[in-house]
Amino acid sequence: MSKRDYYEVLGVSKNASEAEIKKAFKRMAMKYHPDRNPDDSDAEERFKEAKEAYEVLADAQKRAAYDQFGHAGVDPSAGGGGFGGGASFSDIFGDVFGDIFGGGGGARGGQRVYRGADLRYNLELSLEEAVKGTTQKIRVPTMVVCDACGGSGARKGTSPTTCSTCGGYGQVRMQQGFFSLQQTCPTCHGSGKTISDPCSKCRGHGRVEEHKTLSVRIPAGVDTGDRIRLQGEGEAGENGGPAGDLYVHVHVQPHPIFEREGNDLYCEVPINMVTAALGGELEVPTLDGRVKLKIPAETQSGKLFRLRGKGVTSVRGGATGDLLCRVMVETPVNLTKQQKELMQQLGDSLKTSKVSHSPRESSWLDGVKKFFEDMKF
Repeated sequence: MSKRDYYEVLGVSKNASEAEIKKAFKRMAMKYHPDRNPDDSDAEERFKEAKEAYEVLADAQKRAAYDQFGHAGVDPSAGGGGFGGGASFSDIFGDVFGDIFGGGGGARGGQRVYRGADLRYNLELSLEEAVKGTTQKIRVPTMVVCDACGGSGARKGTSPTTCSTCGGYGQVRMQQGFFSLQQTCPTCHGSGKTISDPCSKCRGHGRVEEHKTLSVRIPAGVDTGDRIRLQGEGEAGENGGPAGDLYVHVHVQPHPIFEREGNDLYCEVPINMVTAALGGELEVPTLDGRVKLKIPAETQSGKLFRLRGKGVTSVRGGATGDLLCRVMVETPVNLTKQQKELMQQLGDSLKTSKVSHSPRESSWLDGVKKFFEDMKF
């Protein structure tokens, strides 16, 4: 009886990737394996057919021969090498599910190495430090290589031995039905080595906890939420593995005068009613010192004045932001009797004047009048 096309058997196209072929075979094996279909000869034949197709299409050389010559290219009787008597189903299934069950990787015949964990450090900065940049010293708790054993975990003068359970692989294979699973070795916990005489300082871990002081350069223009990566300053790796990284997370403290929004700075500038009415000049603070701010006559409370280039230059570059000063007109307090009389005279004078001295008052009153009129039914 002629054989079916292998791609048709697995239900994949001829340009299917290796992952797609593995996925298709997994699906067929789960459905037709004899352990799941006892006394079902048809299922057994379908399984053998799928296994045969997978063994060919999963091998790059056999697949190329099959694509060029068909079944003759992989028929052992035709000298093509074939597939008969090859790896067991458990080995093939192990390849298919290796990534899922933790297979692969690791150092054979030697200790497994593990990268050290990354660390996080929260750094508080003042607004001035964030805007202008600074250098800070930080003290970080971390795991470092034990100097007594050099990171081996074994007492000085001794060495770890290859784990007898896994043979140094760090993982063991277990057979469960037709599944071949890999899991971390219970004896060496994945290291591939056992320590009979552990180091007294690190107790066999190869690392100890210490505090280290680092000097961190903070670039100008950082803001809350920015982070600085210090490569290799995290925890030391295990068994000689590379160290992790340290991430310094920036948080800018509230400022008593300025608020930052992006590259701009905002501040409130209180002015008295005389300066607001007649105009004047006053000094306002910036992060670079004091500057003069001209207040034109008849300035209203809440007006914004922009001082260009007095803001922040972002750490990511671009134009420098501005300083926006919002003037707030203050009502005088603690008036003397004479001052109150003068204020009353001014008020009476404004009321009798034929010119409107309150630009928003009349429009506001008109709006209130219309509001009540609209409420009448």
